Amino acid sequence: MLGKTVGEVFDYCCYHYAPKTAMVFGTRRFTFAEFRDKSLRLADSLLGLGLKKGDKVGILMPNCAEVPMADYAYSKAGFVRVPLAYYLQVKDMVLLLKETQAAALIYHEYFGEQVKKIKEELPGLQKVICLAADEASVPPGELSLRTLIDQGRAEEPDLEVEEDDLYLILYTGGTTGVPKGVVHNHRTMAASFAMELLDFGIGRDEVFLAVTPLTHAAGALAPPIWLRGGSVVIMPGFDIKNFLETVQKERVTSSFLVPTIIYALLDYPDLKKYDTGSLRNIIYGAAPIAPERLKEAVRTFGPVFTQLYGQTEAPMAITALPREEHIIEGDEQVLAKLASCGRPTSATKLKLVDEQGRRVPPGEPGEIAVKCPNIMLEYWNRPEITAETIKDGWLYTGDVARQDELGYVYIVDRAKDMIVSGGFNIFPKEIEDVLHEHPAVAQAAVIGVPDDKWGEAVKAVVVLKPGRTAGAEELIDLCKKRKGKIMVPKSIDFVDSLPLTPLGKANKKALREPYWRGRDRRVG
Repeated sequence: MLGKTVGEVFDYCCYHYAPKTAMVFGTRRFTFAEFRDKSLRLADSLLGLGLKKGDKVGILMPNCAEVPMADYAYSKAGFVRVPLAYYLQVKDMVLLLKETQAAALIYHEYFGEQVKKIKEELPGLQKVICLAADEASVPPGELSLRTLIDQGRAEEPDLEVEEDDLYLILYTGGTTGVPKGVVHNHRTMAASFAMELLDFGIGRDEVFLAVTPLTHAAGALAPPIWLRGGSVVIMPGFDIKNFLETVQKERVTSSFLVPTIIYALLDYPDLKKYDTGSLRNIIYGAAPIAPERLKEAVRTFGPVFTQLYGQTEAPMAITALPREEHIIEGDEQVLAKLASCGRPTSATKLKLVDEQGRRVPPGEPGEIAVKCPNIMLEYWNRPEITAETIKDGWLYTGDVARQDELGYVYIVDRAKDMIVSGGFNIFPKEIEDVLHEHPAVAQAAVIGVPDDKWGEAVKAVVVLKPGRTAGAEELIDLCKKRKGKIMVPKSIDFVDSLPLTPLGKANKKALREPYWRGRDRRVG
């Protein structure tokens, strides 16, 4: 859509906004001119090591200023970025590097123990580059990232990078099975940036607070911020007090948050002590949000929320629900939008299909299939799974939804999370949304557990708000009134906290495990 490589997108930002602040990390501030200078120096040094266009280069880093610099450098040198999620087991990291035949790895010293084990498993890894606070602590045989940045030449690489060249292999599914490498080229990622600009309400001169990983979602939102002349304030990770202090100090206007972070902010007893009035666009997604808690968020922060729905296979921008449609007062049809994930974005075609690939009638649940310019090319070295996922140019997402007559999409659940009880298909999200309507419920997760009569029985796991009480029968009665007896939880467990995936989603695999352990058939 943009007709540019990712490197050319970075170039555009740095040329147009050279003296403005591009990044803030702690006490360090970088103008766009400095961002470009350091990134080109790193690209030059990496090429000087013998790395060449098309090489796969891993990156294992927490949020810091060097992550966007490495991204810029990779995109200018024509390297293929292979992010290693920090939560993966070492064996999975080794698998990713081995499967992509990575020629180099850039990492932060914080992950030194993992990298030591990786090197033992992969003695052929050509170049290992460490970002360390003290260069003397860089392990023998490794290179210093800071030195490479300082010593390189700030010159354009003498090579051509094209839109159809590979840019990224981003692995997904490490917490639920064998990781799959989602492959994108420069064209598909630049298309994602354009789609975000069109549909996410990103304004001029945003101050964007990056608290989720820059190697993943937050990093995909940074270029659209820069394209509008904004700056990115980087936090190493989410800490609620640090988040609120940074919003107040830097006059943050925008951020990307997952629902669990929004819930944590709402439940934080000292929230009102901080000035959050600068916030004008809180983009959220990655997991479903409970409508009642979303209403609470709008009442607390104002109409500043933009919802996105996307996948690694079609980054960030399949559907969007803009700020002006986060309405918490009005008739039933208006309020219903708040339970949706919005409508397809400007460049997205969307259909809901049954198991045979036929369109389902309006209002009926079906799998979401999309056709848009940011669809992945393939799963790396997985032709069979690729063929199952991309059919005639349509990406089959594995998510089940309903769509109303106005085009709003209501995600029911992941197909794999569906509970089959007594022959009836039950989607946990619908029950979770009802449970969140109770004023005492902070979080809820619904799973299927073994049942001799029904095959699976519906169980809810609930976290109550501090100082609030609710009984199991009370919540079961609420579900019965709202959804009927078939979808009523047969039991409710109250816990202090839900197990979460590293991306902030309820870890239903962990919740199910004690109930299905030792059985041949398992849910999910």
